[in-house]
Amino acid sequence: MSIKIYTTTTCPWCVKTKQYLASKGVSYSEINVSLDRGAAKEMVEKSGQMGVPVLDIDGSIVVGFDKDKIDQLLNLR
Repeated sequence: MSIKIYTTTTCPWCVKTKQYLASKGVSYSEINVSLDRGAAKEMVEKSGQMGVPVLDIDGSIVVGFDKDKIDQLLNLR
């Protein structure tokens, strides 16, 4: 399973999302869009959103820390 998290340096919800995934033993790749303009463009194209966090879980997009949707996509229920 491929999981990308688009984040910024100062985003508290990004921290919560990463902590949640770590608590579940889920590995992910973090992409800091405040440091990478190309990644920021990619995130907006995928999600239609400028806000973070944005998760790409095997092509399914989750905007924000939507624990229920994350759990559903990762079969954590």
